Amino acid sequence: MTPIACPQCGTELAPDVLACPACKWLVHAETLKRLAADADASARAGDLAAARTRWSDALALLPRHSQQHGIVGQRIEALTRQIDANAPTDVVPPSPDAPWWRRGAPGLATVAILLLSKVKFLLLGLTKASTLVSMFAFFGVYWSIYGWPLALGLVLSIYIHEMGHVAMLRRLGIAASAPMFIPGVGAMVMLKQHITDPLTDAKIGLAGPVWGLGAAFAAFAVYMLTGARIWLAIAQLTGFLNLFNLIPVWQLDGSRGFHVLARGERWLLVAVIALALVATEQRLLFVVGAVAVWRALQQETGPGDTRVLATFMTLIVALAWLARSIG
Repeated sequence: MTPIACPQCGTELAPDVLACPACKWLVHAETLKRLAADADASARAGDLAAARTRWSDALALLPRHSQQHGIVGQRIEALTRQIDANAPTDVVPPSPDAPWWRRGAPGLATVAILLLSKVKFLLLGLTKASTLVSMFAFFGVYWSIYGWPLALGLVLSIYIHEMGHVAMLRRLGIAASAPMFIPGVGAMVMLKQHITDPLTDAKIGLAGPVWGLGAAFAAFAVYMLTGARIWLAIAQLTGFLNLFNLIPVWQLDGSRGFHVLARGERWLLVAVIALALVATEQRLLFVVGAVAVWRALQQETGPGDTRVLATFMTLIVALAWLARSIG
């Protein structure tokens, strides 16, 4: 792309720059005005989700450390809180004298709608060329090593894990790239803004293993129904990979979840890891536990969150049980 000149001061700008380094002129000023107007219109109409989406689109066009970036980020957080507060909570239960099928119908309908929405969301991720191409390349590499059935199961489980991150990012109104597969590494989602709140970061980080656990249990259910051991292998491998992701170090999901925990919560998690190790004999828990102890001994701790702690504990136990025969 050909460099452009800033219309305010004449400084030559790189093709991917968002603001002039000299006078701070915003390259996408007109687009930002349109997005802000659309967001305000959506908010006035009561469509808070659409307003949050417009502001998220605008955030991706603003320099990360600019004042405008901070203001728009605060608006997104406020809209997210408002959307969560307006979520319906009161459900009228059916009469206990009603037939069993009527009592169970609302729950079945909810599960069906949830499954359909998840399938639709997962298919939506495959419309991105970068995801599809990198996924096929990843599949080809592992097909040559393990054969196509296990390679396909591995690719799909990793894809579902990454889409768990994408789903949480979308719920929080945070812009991010589509999943990108890298043979030998796995896959990743690149955020288009910096996350400073440890609780938000923990929610995003643990969403991947939560969806990964769902994929593992789905594969295990197919194995129980069909007896085909390839599905058991896929379930166990998916459990192992997601458990590996829970090591609280570097940029792994476990580190992002561990960061928000208070000191007492960290030691509770260490205790659960030890119990899971005794119960499942999954040796990867030696690594998870050792790093967790090291992190718990550090001076810096998080503000604490019981929901994150409960999620982390459940993931440790369930994934270790699924992967107990590996390692």
